[in-house]
Amino acid sequence: MDGPTGAGATDAQTPDAPTAERRPRRLGRRVALVAVLVVVLVALAAAWVAFRAVQAAGALMDARDVVSTVDGVVGGGALDDADVAALTAAVPQAQDATERARRASSDPVWRVAEHAPWVGRQLHAVRTVSTSLDDVTHDAMPAVVEIGDLLGSGDLGRDDGSIDVQALAAAAPKLTAAAAVAARADREVAGIDTATLAGPLVDPVRTASDGLDRISGTLTGVSRAAALVPPMLGADGKRTYLVLALNSAELRSAGGIVGSILQVTADDGHLKLGKQVTTAQLGRLDEPVVPLTDAETALHGTALGRWIQNAASTPDFPRTAELITARWAKDVGGEVDGVIATDPVAVKDVLEATGPVTTSGGATLRADNLLTYLLRDAYRTSATGTEADALFSSAAGAVFGALTDGAGSSQALLDAVSGATSQGRFRVWSAHADEQDVIAGAQLGGAFLSGDHPDAVGVFFNDATEGKLDYYLDTDVTVENLECTGAAPTATVRVTLAYDPPKKVTDLPEYVVGARGDAITPGSVATGVLVYAPVGAALDALRQDGTLVAGAQADEDGRRAVVATSVLAPGGTTTYEATVPVRHGAVEVWTTPTIHGGGFVRAECPAG
Repeated sequence: MDGPTGAGATDAQTPDAPTAERRPRRLGRRVALVAVLVVVLVALAAAWVAFRAVQAAGALMDARDVVSTVDGVVGGGALDDADVAALTAAVPQAQDATERARRASSDPVWRVAEHAPWVGRQLHAVRTVSTSLDDVTHDAMPAVVEIGDLLGSGDLGRDDGSIDVQALAAAAPKLTAAAAVAARADREVAGIDTATLAGPLVDPVRTASDGLDRISGTLTGVSRAAALVPPMLGADGKRTYLVLALNSAELRSAGGIVGSILQVTADDGHLKLGKQVTTAQLGRLDEPVVPLTDAETALHGTALGRWIQNAASTPDFPRTAELITARWAKDVGGEVDGVIATDPVAVKDVLEATGPVTTSGGATLRADNLLTYLLRDAYRTSATGTEADALFSSAAGAVFGALTDGAGSSQALLDAVSGATSQGRFRVWSAHADEQDVIAGAQLGGAFLSGDHPDAVGVFFNDATEGKLDYYLDTDVTVENLECTGAAPTATVRVTLAYDPPKKVTDLPEYVVGARGDAITPGSVATGVLVYAPVGAALDALRQDGTLVAGAQADEDGRRAVVATSVLAPGGTTTYEATVPVRHGAVEVWTTPTIHGGGFVRAECPAG
């Protein structure tokens, strides 16, 4: 009998054929297998990223201390021999650590994981910090070590006392490239939004950002100096400068009256002292040497342009330079390539570098006796202002003569100039527009009004006694009541004046005590306190010892300015206050550098 026939028989004879019921089951097993593989791969990737994160974290921890060392050395400004030695030792360690961190955070798996929600932001922050620090340690720091070695080794000084400007010019391109690397790294890390980071990452990222900001700022300044100094010292041809010796015994906005003017030439790094002119040789003019603005006349009177001493009354050094060069061309003759101003405190620091000097009158000036000699004793022993001016001019000539003779190491002099610049005691203006564009943007340029410093507050002092008593006047400028929140955060700028002259101050010569006995009691000191608001901010009046006071007011270069006059008897004190805006989380005050304090005060809101 034949076997079964029909469809049923066929199915029974082919048991291996898949049924409709078995196909979904097999498909499900395959999907499950793929899912398991995906989970395994994700787990492996996560484990790999976690492993790499541990490596990166360890490397960054290793880098933290050496990078802090680099920041402490480079971010501090001028480098001395000890700094160079510390930097030379720190850079290889930093390079090793940052390179390990970069490798750990830059592989393909890590980069893919950066696209994951939340976790990706953490990984991106770690990679950004790692690569930025690695760029700085490898591409920027070696140039700093090189320039530090150049300065510290004395290779910039020739045997004849001149400066090897060509060696400095050769180093400039490397420093410019290093500054560009540091600036890019600074921008990259500053662009990380710490609000989106996990708590343990916030402080390290902020610390790295702060350090890179300081390093970048320093390298930018050093690279600009390396590019500017060679041509300014005559690398491309002879230059002629006027050096203003400011006298802090009679305050002006820039630091003091113009006490004497020295002509200095620079030719391929060789400095030569030329004419010396006292202010007695440049007497009062009937009309300002150049036209004054209405604001200048309101705040300073026409004396700003008629008396050479008063050219430093304006807080804008480029304007001072314009007044000085116009007067020089009128009464002495000749064009100049630039103007430099400095005060006795800065000169004291220079004497630390050069050693003692002897004036034409036989006086020995040292760093520890310069201030008392120039600002106190000269006015006790000189019967007339002409005699005192001669002493001041002789001292200035002796110091700058030592500089032109090559006294002092280049490193020590650089430290002195750097310190003086940071306190507003050393100012430079160039008649060459390309150089001046760079100088005006830095504190070195003293361009409070004409430079790019719109958020700065100004507090400046101008003597109104017409005497030489400001050696005994203590000025203190602080920022108080810093409010950092709200739609319009503000702060208080407080100015305290304290006057402590000798008991027999009225026994001093009339030109020292002042010739305004009809308006000011002899022995008292009168001071014009000139306050500028930031550009576009209001400033209607000042408070003196809690009471509103009004003085001359004007709008100058977009700033509201008020000037009030303080008159203090011996032993007297007074305090002025002004409310100013807090911009970008800080208040920066430019002020008159005196023998008691520097020319910049800054207060910042807490981070976070």
